[in-house]
Amino acid sequence: MWHDLHQQAQETVPDEAVTALADALDYLCLAQLYLADNPLLEQPLRPAHVKRKPAGHWGVCPPVNRMLAALGPLQRALPPGTDLRVVHGGGHAAPSALAHAYLTGQLGDSYPWLTRSAEGLRALVTGFPHPAIGSEITPLLPGHLYSGGQLGPALAVAQGTVLDAPHRLTVVLIGDGECETGATAASWLGTRALTGTGRHGTVLPVVLLNGQRMGGPSLLSGLTREELTAYFTGLGHRPVFSDGTSIHQLRTALTQALAVCPPLGETGPRGVLVLTLPKGHGAPKAVAQRPLAGTPAVHKAPLVNPAGNQDEFTALATWLASYQPQRLLTPDGQPHTRLISALPSPRPVPAGPEPPRGCIAASSAVAATTGPRSFPAAIAPVLSDRARDGAFRLFSPDELASNRIDVRDATGHTPPWVVEVLNEELCHAWAQGYTETGRRALIATYEAFAPIATSLITQQLKHRAARRHAGLPPLPSIVYLLTSLGWHNTYTHQNPALTSALLATGDPSVHVLTPADPARTAAALTFALRKLDRCTLVIAGKHPLTHHPQDTIEEEIRHGIAPWPHLTHPGTTEPDLVLASAGDLPAHQLTALARRLRARRPELRLRYLHIHDLTALAEPGTHPLALTDEAFTRHFGTRAPILTATTGHAADLHALLGRRHPGTRLTVLGYRDPGRPCTSERLLHHCHLDATSLWDRATALIPHTPRRNVS
Repeated sequence: MWHDLHQQAQETVPDEAVTALADALDYLCLAQLYLADNPLLEQPLRPAHVKRKPAGHWGVCPPVNRMLAALGPLQRALPPGTDLRVVHGGGHAAPSALAHAYLTGQLGDSYPWLTRSAEGLRALVTGFPHPAIGSEITPLLPGHLYSGGQLGPALAVAQGTVLDAPHRLTVVLIGDGECETGATAASWLGTRALTGTGRHGTVLPVVLLNGQRMGGPSLLSGLTREELTAYFTGLGHRPVFSDGTSIHQLRTALTQALAVCPPLGETGPRGVLVLTLPKGHGAPKAVAQRPLAGTPAVHKAPLVNPAGNQDEFTALATWLASYQPQRLLTPDGQPHTRLISALPSPRPVPAGPEPPRGCIAASSAVAATTGPRSFPAAIAPVLSDRARDGAFRLFSPDELASNRIDVRDATGHTPPWVVEVLNEELCHAWAQGYTETGRRALIATYEAFAPIATSLITQQLKHRAARRHAGLPPLPSIVYLLTSLGWHNTYTHQNPALTSALLATGDPSVHVLTPADPARTAAALTFALRKLDRCTLVIAGKHPLTHHPQDTIEEEIRHGIAPWPHLTHPGTTEPDLVLASAGDLPAHQLTALARRLRARRPELRLRYLHIHDLTALAEPGTHPLALTDEAFTRHFGTRAPILTATTGHAADLHALLGRRHPGTRLTVLGYRDPGRPCTSERLLHHCHLDATSLWDRATALIPHTPRRNVS
């Protein structure tokens, strides 16, 4: 379909229009980097028209501009119900994205001072880098998808965008330096893991083989044409090459690449367009005997000080004038008629999913609990029910069986909505592409290996924060199920660091759910997958532990914390001791302690709390569920010692509490690295979470609280 549509567009829209659009994009990029005035060169250029400190990146713009121009007629020809997305691997092409959004009118729709007008053109050019928008591609720039500041995941993100979306073509622009990353290298092969997983859309990878990384030649640039062909062929792709200097040849190459691009998941070779336009194409070869073209100097602004250096000023004036901007843009800032036919037509942005009300989400989560069940029996129905609702994917790095998550059907077959591949980065990037296009996903993995994706998650959090700032509709949440916890695992499989890293970001969308048993884990997953615009970690072990009464589950979900009446002395405003668990193993150990204390010290006024969401402990105003000071005092008292156990690092809780930290009356026990392999029992003892250590700690705390007559 895409090949036919592009071929029709190539026959309908003349190459001259596409060439003019590419030139307009190049000119606007260069003008954004250098011009402080005179945006259309309507006057002879003077040093006063030039920015004193040019900022931004030129090198990647020319190849990106040619691809955006070549795709314009195809975007314009899309029939209703189809969709074309462009994913950028690197964020440096912001001048291109801004120029493109300006010419299409999308930029003015989002920012009224950047409309297609003389004033808007002046603001676009002279205001770069725009403080309110930035100098990199972000969600603040309409019409462009970007995977974040980390190079590598763009191809996998693009693949995620087309899963279960046969109406969509995603074109992903990948730098040759990015091809050196492990995530990109795995993504070429990762398409094989998606075979037979449903009806999907199409991904066209475009490798911008411009020859240079930021600091020197790329590895791919050292391969001959024959070696490049063999490399991509071995990865299951059929390369089509273009040097980009001829728009006609580039459009023909694009048609050829689309002709061998079957939908994702189908077998057979798939096309990849290799664009070999040199980095920074159009820049002067040299200025004052300083080489520019073909060197790392073109990565950013090739001319460092044209306002103060005569040689550079002369070179800049010649370079800008070579585009003849007055034949590309009218005096009132509109695109010239000669390039209008190559511009994509405005298309409405699809609305995000309808956000569920909190009470409804909490109630539906409680409905997922059906009495005491094992971890496998509790989790599988939640995922199967979610999949039956449609638009859901489960990704796992080859660990579902090990994690005891069995979603096979009655015939023993794995359903097509499940994807496993031995790569945490691919799982996250696929889920990112899936959720960024409005669908819901879960990543289930070992707790110890989830930190591999820390940087990708952090980048997606920044991406989501920028979306909220731009007022864009909320999207389905980022949801991780972390299991196979270190408490029952080998020494090398003990690492709860992802929780620490995400809490340290201070991002208010982060939630860390620590359910006490499988029933609560089922409720937590149901809730997390319903909510929008969150990043939720659900931390739950797979081993059998204690099942607890379920009457407080809804309160735990709604408020992040709840007292457990069956272990709490009734009617006590200030207890003798507060026990608080966060996680299933801590709840198992502390409830045993509570029962022992009640049996041996019946006079003790005990309060038992379960912390279902760690962010409930945060300072007021920093997280949505952060307890008010009044609620915090109601739960934890003002004088009683507090003994808390968590499944992760104790430091996480200390950091969350911030200025309202209870001081010396708080003891937090959590995972401590034993420094060597040891048994699960020995690990509990090392972390002071075994029965003997907990009893000693609790009874040592109680005498410090004087007896009071408290009703």
